[in-house]
Amino acid sequence: MSQLRLPFSTLSPAAYQGLHATNTALASSSLGLPLLELVYLRISQINGCAYCLGKHSASLRQCEVAQAKLDCLAGWKISELFDERERAALAWAETLTFVSEKGAPDALYEPLQSHFSDVEISDLTLAISLMNAFNRLAVGMKL
Repeated sequence: MSQLRLPFSTLSPAAYQGLHATNTALASSSLGLPLLELVYLRISQINGCAYCLGKHSASLRQCEVAQAKLDCLAGWKISELFDERERAALAWAETLTFVSEKGAPDALYEPLQSHFSDVEISDLTLAISLMNAFNRLAVGMKL
């Protein structure tokens, strides 16, 4: 494992605590922890964050998500293990993670409205943004 470049959590404690406060708030949202953790794990796969991959995989196992589902997450688009609600959330997570390349097209936003309330769409979008921030901290600082 690499050595941490900077102890960002102690150098910027207020900002880091703000990220954790957001994480805590989202964990109790009506989205449900298993869905949030699936989204977090997929974003971490895309961003190559080894620390977060381990953390969110372990959390999903604690939530009793089947190992087969975890094994197929990178191929969720062709796997039968994911329901329509999960597919909508994962598609939104991927497009926002690649927002500079893909934007946030209506074709990926509109399916959210069939499966999530406005509050849940807001929470999901915040969760996606948060995990991308955590991944960039972990990868950038070699956590």
